[in-house]
Amino acid sequence: MSKMLKEFKEFAVKGNAVDLAVGVIIGAAFGSIINSLVKDVIMPPISLLAGGLDFSNKFVILRAAKDGSTAFNTPADAAKAGAITWNYGNFITLLINFVIVAGAVFLLVRAINQLRRPAEKEPDTKDCPACAMKIPVKATRCPHCTSELSQAAAR
Repeated sequence: MSKMLKEFKEFAVKGNAVDLAVGVIIGAAFGSIINSLVKDVIMPPISLLAGGLDFSNKFVILRAAKDGSTAFNTPADAAKAGAITWNYGNFITLLINFVIVAGAVFLLVRAINQLRRPAEKEPDTKDCPACAMKIPVKATRCPHCTSELSQAAAR
């Protein structure tokens, strides 16, 4: 039993498991921020441009309520009355949410990759045009074949 506990401890404190846990926690927080961004910042202007359209309450009644009524303000009201609805507005909202999350993750990964990428430095060697050996960029004469290099090639 103690061997299994020891193995579990090694697994739990390994860098990968801890990194995964941190990633899940940060991902959940990031998801909350994106949901708020979509719901509170992006959707209101879209709704305003669409003439007050609120996507979250857009639905189609597929089957009327048990009492035969078909007039409901929200999908929740329809479900409470026993109607079956197709909630396409919620799907549109979630689709917009996904596009924003995917874009944000793309920009984040792109920025991280640019930070990880080593800065491109100017080459400090070049090929001799006569013998094709590597020589310093500032060289005016090849140390291998003694060819004189033009000033334009020396730059």
